[in-house]
Amino acid sequence: MSSAPHLSQEAKASLPRHVAVIMDGNGRWARQRGLPRIEGHRQGAESARAIIRTAGELGIKFLTLYAFSAENWNRPKDEVDALMRYLIHYLKSETPELNKNNVRLEIIGQVWRLPENVQEHLKKSIAVLSKNTGLTLVMALSYGSRIEIVEAVRSIADKVKRGKIEPADVNEQTIADHLWTRNVPDPDLLIRTSGEMRLSNFLLWQISYAELVITPTLWPDFRKPQFCAALEEYALRHRRFGGV
Repeated sequence: MSSAPHLSQEAKASLPRHVAVIMDGNGRWARQRGLPRIEGHRQGAESARAIIRTAGELGIKFLTLYAFSAENWNRPKDEVDALMRYLIHYLKSETPELNKNNVRLEIIGQVWRLPENVQEHLKKSIAVLSKNTGLTLVMALSYGSRIEIVEAVRSIADKVKRGKIEPADVNEQTIADHLWTRNVPDPDLLIRTSGEMRLSNFLLWQISYAELVITPTLWPDFRKPQFCAALEEYALRHRRFGGV
C-alpha cells in the first residue's frame, strides 16, 4: 500500500464523508498526445485506482465515480465495446486488491443495459466485496440522473395508485428513498476534472448542498496530490446549508 497522503490538520479534521467525481478528460488527454482514445481511458483507470486507494487510506467512507453515463452509449460502437472490455479487465484485476483494502462495491445506473458478461462480473465483484466495512466505492454505470428521478417518480406513483402511499405524504425523503442512491448519503464534495463547468446529468438531486471543486487537470493526470488539493480546498469552505 502507498504511503499515507499528506494533508493539513485542518483538512484531516474536516474530511468529507462522501466524495463524488466526474472523471472527465480522457479523450482530450489522448488527443493531446496523438494516442487513441482508449489509451486515455486506460490511463484514466490508473487514476481511478490511485483515488480509490487514497480515499480508503484517508478514511473517507463513500466515493462515487461517474464511470459511464447513459449518454455515453451514443459514442462510436468500437469505443463503447473497448470500454466494456476494459471494465471487465478492471473488475478481474482489481477486485482482489479492493478486497484486501476492505472496499465494498455498489453500482448505480441502468445496469440492465450493460452487456451480460459485464453484469456477471459486476455481480461477482459485488458478492466478493459485500462483507467489507471500509470505503464504499459506488460506480455509476449507464447512469443518468434525470432517468433516475423519472424512475423514482414512476415507482412512487405506482405505490400511490395501489394505495400504499398517500399523495400528501410524499416528501423529499420519499423521493430520496426511491433513488438508486437510497443506501448512500448525499455527497459532501463533488470534484470535476478537465475544467468543464457543468454537471453532465450526474447526481442532480443528491448534490443540492455539495461543495464543488472544478480542476483544469485532465482525469488521467489526476492522482493523489490533486485529490488532496481538492480536499484542502473543501476544508476551507463554510457549509451553511441555506443558513447564516
